[in-house]
Amino acid sequence: MSRGPAIVLVHPEIPGNTGAVGRTCVALGLELVLIHPLGFVINDKKLKRSGLDYWQHVKLAEYRDWDAFIEDRQPRADQLFLFEEYAETSFYDVNYPDDALLVFGQETRGLDPAIVDAHRDRLVKLPMRSEHIRSLNLANSATAAAYQALRGKF
Repeated sequence: MSRGPAIVLVHPEIPGNTGAVGRTCVALGLELVLIHPLGFVINDKKLKRSGLDYWQHVKLAEYRDWDAFIEDRQPRADQLFLFEEYAETSFYDVNYPDDALLVFGQETRGLDPAIVDAHRDRLVKLPMRSEHIRSLNLANSATAAAYQALRGKF
């Protein structure tokens, strides 16, 4: 069931990152989907501080786990974009539908291997020029991905 574009955070650990992603979602009119368990409680002061006074405007959906999300949303394969640093496809080289689901894993571990295995053909990465950087901050990655997915749609 399509509900429009969304950033999906699977087991986020750091409330400040989630707050910043929520702020991006408000700015761009995206839904924020949180997949439990979370590394914090949703009313965490750090989360609210990062989201500033925008948090009240976040279109928020929460699911107990990935399977509940898949069962409820029933996403088409072409809606899903799973971001992993080891993906072969650049996020510049895909076509994003208007209801794209941009999926990010935990800050320290990425996405669960079972999720990756089930959607291996949907893996994308943010390219980096330096060999000294393994990955970017979750909030920065989600923001870059969101702007790329919405490119030309404003």
